Amino acid sequence: MQVGTIENLSKIIAKLPGMGPRVAKRIVLHLAANKQKNLLPLIENLISLNERVHNCNVCGNLDEGNICSICSNPTRDETIVCVVEEVADLWAIERAENFKGRYHVLGGRLSAIAGVSIEDLNLESLQKRIQNSLIKEVIIATSATLDGQTTAHFLAESLKDTKVKITRLAYGIPVGSEIDYLDEGTISIAFKSRAEIN
Repeated sequence: MQVGTIENLSKIIAKLPGMGPRVAKRIVLHLAANKQKNLLPLIENLISLNERVHNCNVCGNLDEGNICSICSNPTRDETIVCVVEEVADLWAIERAENFKGRYHVLGGRLSAIAGVSIEDLNLESLQKRIQNSLIKEVIIATSATLDGQTTAHFLAESLKDTKVKITRLAYGIPVGSEIDYLDEGTISIAFKSRAEIN
């Protein structure tokens, strides 16, 4: 293996979320030194990922079928759709095992800095889903960042003329945290989202 190959692969891996140049280089060197044990199975799985995994035609989730296992599951509540920014957000909500409705993945969030506009998001198909289905409620589950809140506001505005109920996930103090460690934004949102104790 040439030094150029190691450098090129390190640069590609360094672009992945959570990776940096040093970690990427260590990974490449480890793979090169352990071809049978780690590199070959990784190559096989990457090829399989490329060939078999696609975006769901309905919601945008990633799955091996044209329609994902969530959208094709008849036990899921098709009247409630949770709108998320990315597939990773969908999976995080699924881990909590509380939400039994369906999803819609936007594929990002509005961002002037990153150059993400309305046309870049999966919004048109959401509006078609609402018009052509039994959806009664849309839960907006975008992030609590400025871009996430801008996206949520735009979504709410664009859907206000439909007959669906539009809700947003509550934000505030995380379970198990101490108030003196929280940032001002989290505390402010917690006060605005406060609820009566029954």
